[in-house]
Amino acid sequence: MKKILNGLAALGFGVVAMLGTAGLQTKAAENAAEPATFPLKEPPELSWSFTGPFGTFNKEQLQRGLKVYKEVCSACHSLNLVNFRNLTALGYSEDQVKAFAAQYQIDDGPDKNGEMFKRPGKPSDHFPAPFPNEEAAAASNGGAAPPDLSLMAKAREVERGFPRFVFDVVTQYAQGGPDYIHALLTGFGQTPPPGVTIPEGTYYNPYYINGVSLHMPPPLSDGQVAYDDGAPQTVNQYATDVAAFLMWAAEPTLQERKETGFRVMIFLVVFAGLAYFTKKKVWTNIEH
Repeated sequence: MKKILNGLAALGFGVVAMLGTAGLQTKAAENAAEPATFPLKEPPELSWSFTGPFGTFNKEQLQRGLKVYKEVCSACHSLNLVNFRNLTALGYSEDQVKAFAAQYQIDDGPDKNGEMFKRPGKPSDHFPAPFPNEEAAAASNGGAAPPDLSLMAKAREVERGFPRFVFDVVTQYAQGGPDYIHALLTGFGQTPPPGVTIPEGTYYNPYYINGVSLHMPPPLSDGQVAYDDGAPQTVNQYATDVAAFLMWAAEPTLQERKETGFRVMIFLVVFAGLAYFTKKKVWTNIEH
């Protein structure tokens, strides 16, 4: 009897061990299926007019990007740090900026009766937010408040591995900048890889840096925004234009900064040459 009990115990331990091993293998397979890092795909590096030491903004592109933001993005996303008067840098006249600002209703007050009121926008005003507060924004968007886009092209920092991050320091390339915005806006509609679970109410996007999916539905579609300059009315063109516009919104003085930097480099080269020849002139006839 004792031998029989020992045999059953050994059999039981064997079954438990087998089940435990199978469970570990299943868990390991699940972990292997789930991605460990995000984004699942890196955004393609596009060619932008404002990159490089002599890069400049394309004003026609920025105007198209502003139109995409106004007609599509502004329904959910704010642009709190941009004044209407800054739009003169896009090639608009002061009268055009005044007319553009007047299309918006701005909360102001209190008046002499202590009440808040609305008035047409002025060039000195900022772009108004689409929601009164963050809680209202979250409640209207499935619990996730849409982020402000004022600094989006500079705020999405993604540090790439060695040795690429070394070159990024020199070139000032930011993978989370315009390339990321363009990739995210054009990355909807793809099929998730095997083993990736998409939470209900979210949308798969392999370029999203915080997970496999996000609450924002695909915001763009072909023919959604009418262009007056003959540019293609496609998702790719919309995404390119609004990404360039958001880069300008994040750093409107980029062009001036590069021009100043170029002048400084010329000054340093000339100064170094003068210093060298001065040193040579002073110390040439002195014995060492």
